[in-house]
Amino acid sequence: MVKSLRRIALIVALATALSKVAGLLRQLVIAAAFGVGAAYDAYNYAYVLPGFLLILLGGINGPFHSAMVSVLARRPRQEGAHVLAAINTLVGVGLLGVTVLLVLAADPLISLVGPGLEGERHAIAVLQLRWMAPMALFAGLIGLGFGALNAADVFWLPSVSPLVSSVAMIGGIGALWWLVGPEIGLPATAVLGGVVLAGTTTLGAVLQWLIQLPALAKQGLHRFQLVWDWHHPGVQEVLQVMAPATLSSGMLQINVFTSLFFASGMVGAAAGLGYANLLVQTPLGLISNALLVPLLPVLSRLTEPADRSALVGRIRQGLMLSNASMLPLGALMVGLAGPIVALIYKRGAFDAEAAQLVTSLLIAYGVGMPAYLGRDVIVRVFYALGDGTTPFRFSLAGIGFNVIFCWLFVGGPTPWGLQLPAINFGAAGLVMATVAVNVLTCLGLLLALQNRLGQLPLRQWGRDSLLLLLAAVGAGLVAWLLSIGVPWPAGLIGQLLECGLSASLAFAVYGLLATSAGVPEARQLSQQVLQRLRRRS
Repeated sequence: MVKSLRRIALIVALATALSKVAGLLRQLVIAAAFGVGAAYDAYNYAYVLPGFLLILLGGINGPFHSAMVSVLARRPRQEGAHVLAAINTLVGVGLLGVTVLLVLAADPLISLVGPGLEGERHAIAVLQLRWMAPMALFAGLIGLGFGALNAADVFWLPSVSPLVSSVAMIGGIGALWWLVGPEIGLPATAVLGGVVLAGTTTLGAVLQWLIQLPALAKQGLHRFQLVWDWHHPGVQEVLQVMAPATLSSGMLQINVFTSLFFASGMVGAAAGLGYANLLVQTPLGLISNALLVPLLPVLSRLTEPADRSALVGRIRQGLMLSNASMLPLGALMVGLAGPIVALIYKRGAFDAEAAQLVTSLLIAYGVGMPAYLGRDVIVRVFYALGDGTTPFRFSLAGIGFNVIFCWLFVGGPTPWGLQLPAINFGAAGLVMATVAVNVLTCLGLLLALQNRLGQLPLRQWGRDSLLLLLAAVGAGLVAWLLSIGVPWPAGLIGQLLECGLSASLAFAVYGLLATSAGVPEARQLSQQVLQRLRRRS
């Protein structure tokens, strides 16, 4: 990466790391307080729609964010302020209606998302959804504002902003613990605990929106007024990218609904999916933001035919850096799943049964990490080319495949019982279905991009990716053998040593194997790590 791109990536990585650490601490607090009990299990169903909107519309690298970056990066600042105000007006009116709908239709929506929820969990989830309904409005404003800031080369605040949401939740749970003490995880306090979880989640979204306003004003991008100019060329260009991109990302979130639909009959499955997903999303989100946030503006400036070779080079760079980082991380998630879950979660209300469930889910998630980020890299290339339709079509097809795979991997449930009990993998089967869809979507999008550009050396990329995969498998085996073969001390210190030393040696083995294989990106990453170590020594 060029120096400026490296500097941006470092800023984004540091800010994202802080927010991810805060998110991990938040999840530790939730696990210790609620385990897989009714309050948090219901929360996972209530959060589906508001969380879907927050991730879809307000998330870094989401469709609103990506549309604003790809359009405003090429326009003057004053025009950008006008475009942002007009889009804010349009989106704000629409999402205000969505907020009202979530409040009024909370009960049937929870029944749709979690048809297997029994009375108490259903009632708590309905109450939580009504508390979190305002997130719909703030999600869109967050995504648009942070996209405008990235287009203006402001990267720190958007990447670190999720930290305030985590702090709000930790503070709320801490206050509840101070009020009720150890009874916080008991069934008698499940409703109160559920309200605290939902209320502080909404408070966090409001805070994320408020902290961006001074930064937007400083950049001359914020106007405290309604602008109804929907025919402006910049507004039209944003909508052309944003509409299909939103539908495409929305299709991916429908896969989450599908998983929860099948999980609703498995007690604790939704909570387990949430805990395991957080462990994967912590490193995945860090690397994703560090890679995609600086890459999208660069890709958007290389769309002319004269820049085609440079564009192909950047695509290779994005995909191979994705593989070089995600493959070893996925291998470690598989090889050290049990020790990682025990280290992070196994305390308080989080017992051995919960640890076993989350471990199986983490193994399945780890297998799919490379395809998840690789798909996002390719999707950003289409966005940069002004094409949100192609990713949407693949996402739409992915919904059908996900339903089929979910049904298959949980044994083919029907009103007459399981039709395929031999392949009933339980909650882990739902993750396996998501992984299969991501792999198929990633390969399909890559072939579609090849048809569009016609200059992608896919054989060379495939060869280098295979070499990285073999190196990652070797590293994962080393971590697993160390974990089961060394008599690690008991307690927290032993868990830290087991995870830390096993992972460190595995990464060293991966770096040696990947560098020896001659993959340029792996060699580049290894050299950067060695340079940093030498500076510190």
